[in-house]
Amino acid sequence: MKYMLIMRATDEAFASMGAIDFDEMLATIGKYNDELIRAGVLVAAEGLDDAAGGVVVDYSAEPPIVTDGPYGETKELFNGFYILNVASKEEAVEWAKRSPISGAGFKTEIRRVASIDEFPQDNEWIIKERAWREATGQL
Repeated sequence: MKYMLIMRATDEAFASMGAIDFDEMLATIGKYNDELIRAGVLVAAEGLDDAAGGVVVDYSAEPPIVTDGPYGETKELFNGFYILNVASKEEAVEWAKRSPISGAGFKTEIRRVASIDEFPQDNEWIIKERAWREATGQL
């Protein structure tokens, strides 16, 4: 089963990372990533650029409203993610507990990634997506 570990931080916690030496941060996260790789569970991992360069598309109006970052009063920012292929939610939790990105204001949300096999296989859009995934080596 695949699980996404969504890395979140309060504005204050995210700002505190600026005080950490960048090479030290890369080494710390690199060691964690290496553990995931050696265990054979890492599918993907990405960090996100500063929220100041992002945008939000709000669909509560027609046409949708686009707002440039930074977002003013945020309670938590989504700063990156891991996708792990593990046997259970409990195993995903255990990996999340080992994250070096920890402390007050940091959280990891864990959610199972649904498989294409869980959707109606006779649906034309699922058939097209399955064909695309097969053609690109994702299945």
